[in-house]
Amino acid sequence: MSRQSLMLSCALASLSLAGCAATNSQPQSAQTEAAPAPVAEKADIDTLFAEYDAAQLELSPLSKSYRGIRDEDYSRWGDFSDASAVAGEELLQSTAQSMRETYDVADLSGQDALSYRLFDAMAKRSADRFKYRDYGYIFDQMNGAQSQLPAFLINIHRISTAGDAEAYISRIEKLGPAIDQLIAESRSQADEGVMPPDWVYPYVIKDIENLLEAGDDNPVLEDFNEKLAPITPDLPPDTQAEASQIIGLMEMAREAWNGSARPAYQRLLAEMKRQQAIAPTDDGIWRFPEGAGYYKALLANYTTTDLTADEIHNIGLREVERIHGEMRAIMKKVGFEGSLQDFFEHTRTGDQFFYPSREDYLADANAVLRKVEAKLPEYFGRLPKAPMVIKPVEAFREQSAGKAFYQSPAPDGSRPGTYYVNLYNLRDMSKNELEALAYHEGSPGHHLQRALQTEMGDLPPFRRFGGVTAYTEGWGLYSEELGKDMGFYTDPYSDFGRLGMELWRACRLVVDTGIHHKRWSREEAIAYLTENTPNPDGDIRKAIERYVVYPGQATAYMIGKLKIMELRQKARTELGDKFDIRGFHDSVLESGPVPLSILEENIDAWIASQKD
Repeated sequence: MSRQSLMLSCALASLSLAGCAATNSQPQSAQTEAAPAPVAEKADIDTLFAEYDAAQLELSPLSKSYRGIRDEDYSRWGDFSDASAVAGEELLQSTAQSMRETYDVADLSGQDALSYRLFDAMAKRSADRFKYRDYGYIFDQMNGAQSQLPAFLINIHRISTAGDAEAYISRIEKLGPAIDQLIAESRSQADEGVMPPDWVYPYVIKDIENLLEAGDDNPVLEDFNEKLAPITPDLPPDTQAEASQIIGLMEMAREAWNGSARPAYQRLLAEMKRQQAIAPTDDGIWRFPEGAGYYKALLANYTTTDLTADEIHNIGLREVERIHGEMRAIMKKVGFEGSLQDFFEHTRTGDQFFYPSREDYLADANAVLRKVEAKLPEYFGRLPKAPMVIKPVEAFREQSAGKAFYQSPAPDGSRPGTYYVNLYNLRDMSKNELEALAYHEGSPGHHLQRALQTEMGDLPPFRRFGGVTAYTEGWGLYSEELGKDMGFYTDPYSDFGRLGMELWRACRLVVDTGIHHKRWSREEAIAYLTENTPNPDGDIRKAIERYVVYPGQATAYMIGKLKIMELRQKARTELGDKFDIRGFHDSVLESGPVPLSILEENIDAWIASQKD
């Protein structure tokens, strides 16, 4: 990851893409030195983790906002410089070293021992990636700052008092300096040849132009004005004075946008057009001087395994062949005559497989989740308290954003879990996939797992709010198949959609390694997905473009899911009649995100406990 994307993609991205635990530190200035490593009392390792969390939060205004903390930093963005990233990394590494010097994991037990191992592993994964921090992209169509900064204001910055409104205005005003700092860093990277491929720039430029062309009707100011309504009790009781203050706040926000943010976005637009003219045409990160090492570190981080790129590629080919076989069985069931590719074309083009309106899609998605939620107690002993809502991706970023993602609830209950669906092009959102997508992003997938994780108040903060991508996304993909075990996918075409989603993740193993290891072009990767999946062209193109700018991350889904399925089958085989699906799921979830090797240890221990 780059200096900035190390912070931005973790602190600003929509967090269905987990795996950025404890790396989103943002010191208050480029000159800020790393906070000293916490020194814990020997008797309580949780004190060390609590002090680390407090120090990390002091370096990261954005992390505070995600947690629902509103203090003097609520009006700030933080610093996006390399010095900031270095300070956050030094805090993490010095805390890990203090932990190693103070405690012997052999002397710890239970959750304390597990927390030691998880913090140690997290620090080592971060150190392996940090050396490549200059290789990430600051502005791209996935997690680029051009859209993530406004999205943060809209989705995370809450307003319930006049002070909150003034803090929002301050953040609008400080968008200018923040964007200028990011422009300078991006320009420096570009001068060293670190740029996304040329086709990325039209997406970024479109995001910027959407904001600029909207004028005072842009989504940030619209959001601010909408959020003012709840603060009226905090204003003077006189109606005229109240109205005057509301108008005054609105005017201040407009002045902040037009005086600071808008000119900065104009400067960003000019820089993106400059870079577009000199951007490379090759897609993979193999083109960087240490690209092979960078990709190896990314694969190790996202999968938490030592699988090589070639091994992952071959697992993908194997799984594609298996899923194709299951799809042919569904073809036979529905009486379709022709090849598998003919069936793909049938499902990707038939009008009956798509919704006529956004409202219809959202209504069915809500209905599906209501049905699955009613059956959750049969499969889980513990369920989250936090509610979940479904929202369409905001218009200003829907052309560049992914098709669906999830945002965790605030730990104080001030923000529900949110399942975002991208309804910009309904032809990219097949009816056949609606169930699987809802189970993955909602329940029993990301919402159930991550809300439970957030609510684990007895665990250290780095475990409650961090992530391990193979675990989190592996659980999401596992949840798609769990929906079938729960009695859903009664329509064969919906079950075909489930297989299509699984096939998509198997193909990711092939195309991600193809692009970044085997030097495939974007066009070669698109051709592979077109030949081997039922997804529409727009879906395929957007996915490949995601994998290009987010190398390695997409491999975590299938690797994680395969491990969970392997462990479930192992438990069934060894326990026989004693196997309890509720107990298995609770055992997977009770520790929060862990590397796959530790997940296996946890399930082995659970199996042993059930035999007694």
